[in-house]
Amino acid sequence: MNIEIICVGKIKEKYLKQGIAEYIKRLGNYAQVKIFEVPDEATTESMSDNEIQLVLNKEAEKISARIDANRKVIVLAIEGQLITSEELANTLENYATYGHSKVTFIIGGSLGLAEELKQRADLSVSFGRITLPHQLMRLVLVEQIYRAFRIINGHAYHK
Repeated sequence: MNIEIICVGKIKEKYLKQGIAEYIKRLGNYAQVKIFEVPDEATTESMSDNEIQLVLNKEAEKISARIDANRKVIVLAIEGQLITSEELANTLENYATYGHSKVTFIIGGSLGLAEELKQRADLSVSFGRITLPHQLMRLVLVEQIYRAFRIINGHAYHK
């Protein structure tokens, strides 16, 4: 399987980089995984709704430019469908079984994702109703993708 993760912003924290690198290394037995970072837009605490929408639109343009038309797209959004690790595994396995072995996950920036990206997605997923920093969400996502492949292959990691 070929998995791309498109993220807004860079990770500065060494511990997050190390954790992500470890899971990507482990995933090498199951899939090719690449992470693409798009620059985040400057934000302030006192932005108007119009300013927020402008930022989301600019980030969406950068993300959209990275998405190949022949890929399944899964966005991570707090209002997305709550799924279990087993359901994520089933989704990835079904995609691969039915000829969709190229999957792109999208993690938005601190303001989330523009509505147009959510509409473009084949699936909108939430890993819970709590808010996580997008940098930490990247680590959680690669761990869950790794867990999914362990489940698909009948390994006990998910126990």
